[in-house]
Amino acid sequence: MNTWILVANSSHAKIFCNSGMKKGLQLVAELDHPESREKRMDLASDRPGHNKASGNGRGAFVQATDPKQNEADHFALQVAKNLEHGRTINEYERLILVASNPFMGLLKNRLDSHVLDKVSETIEKDYTKSNDKELAAHLEQVIYL
Repeated sequence: MNTWILVANSSHAKIFCNSGMKKGLQLVAELDHPESREKRMDLASDRPGHNKASGNGRGAFVQATDPKQNEADHFALQVAKNLEHGRTINEYERLILVASNPFMGLLKNRLDSHVLDKVSETIEKDYTKSNDKELAAHLEQVIYL
C-alpha cells in the first residue's frame, strides 16, 4: 500500500511516497512557488489608488484580497491538482498532509472530496526545510518508515 506524504508551506511543497515498512521515503515531486515569497508591495501592480469618499474626505483604495494570500491560494490549487492527478492514476491509497498552519486551511479548501477521503493524518507544522532523516523522525508517530 502506497502512502503519499505532502510536506508544504505557501511557497514550497514536496510529495514523498512510502511503499511499506522499512522502505523509507522516495521523493515523487517537488513544487516551488517563488511568488509566495515576494513582498506584498512587489506583488501589487501599483500603489493603491484613491476613491472619492462622500463628503470632503478621501479614502485610499484597499484591495479586496491580500496579494500574498492570493498567491498562497494559487499554490494551494497547484498542489491540490498534483494530489488529484496522483489519486486518479492510483499512485497512493493513503495521504498524510504536513503543512504550515495558514497553508493547511487553504490546501484543504482546494482538495477534491475524493482526495480528502484518502487523508489519514494532518500535521500543522512546516517541515519543508527538514532533511529526509529529520522528516522521518517527525513522522514516526503516524507512519512506520
